[in-house]
Amino acid sequence: MLRSALLGGPALALPGCAQADGPHRRLSLATGAPGGPYHAFGHALAAEAARTPPHPRITPVSTAASVDNLRRLAAGSADLALAMADAAEQALHGAAPFTAPARVTALARLYVNYTHLLARADGPVRSVADLAGRPVATGATGSGAQVLAGRLLRVAGLTGGRAVREQRLALAESVAALRRGTVDAVIWAGGVPTPALSALTRRLPLRVLPLEAEAAALRAEYGPVYSAVTLPAGVYGLTAPVTTIGVGNYLLARPQVPDRDARDVLRVVFDRWRVLLREVTAGARLEPRFAVATGDLPLHPGATAYYRSVYG
Repeated sequence: MLRSALLGGPALALPGCAQADGPHRRLSLATGAPGGPYHAFGHALAAEAARTPPHPRITPVSTAASVDNLRRLAAGSADLALAMADAAEQALHGAAPFTAPARVTALARLYVNYTHLLARADGPVRSVADLAGRPVATGATGSGAQVLAGRLLRVAGLTGGRAVREQRLALAESVAALRRGTVDAVIWAGGVPTPALSALTRRLPLRVLPLEAEAAALRAEYGPVYSAVTLPAGVYGLTAPVTTIGVGNYLLARPQVPDRDARDVLRVVFDRWRVLLREVTAGARLEPRFAVATGDLPLHPGATAYYRSVYG
């Protein structure tokens, strides 16, 4: 059964949602940093939209990722954005690092990010507790990875006198710092496998730390935006599965995006999801039951219309 918003009653209506009957306007899509999964997904979506009817016009924009993207949506400098679910809910409710509630809507939940806590196999970090007082790459400022890392470290008790020395680095910088030994661990959230991390494991033996207890603690405090997921054996050289923290990724839109444009973007997403998800995570599928599970984020009226028209 699809989300209750799709089962009957009027579609969600928000002020400023214009109906566009003319040519598609160009939509700016806030993505992420080059080399990261949001950047790859955004560029793939723009390319597929250009070749897939009804040809919505999408321009991907490089950003610092989730938090930056949500601020751009709220300010009106981006029409579409990719963001992690926890950061999106913080923006919706005006919770830190946001200073006021943001009017954002969801088009779809796309795939699940897997939290990677990585340390050198020959290094001193063998457990989450070993991070205390050590330099740790926790994601770039303005990224959803940095938000998740902050929450993870807090539920793990790594605050105050046990706080880590956070290095706010993007993925490529984090990988380079771990190789050089200037950080002892990296916290990263992304698809599986993340190509940059697969490449790193071919040059540097890594330890992947389990986060089962932390997943349960985050879910207890923040709700189902977090879940326990499993990094499978074989990925990154793992000889056995490792439980970690899962958090969804949303494709979002400003409420002012015309309904037709929102529907047409979703047509491309569902027509070409195999190509799009291949860019960011292996073996994932996109189905409407999954796509409409956007938590507190309301669906854009155009998204509601799309799901009703296609899936009833």
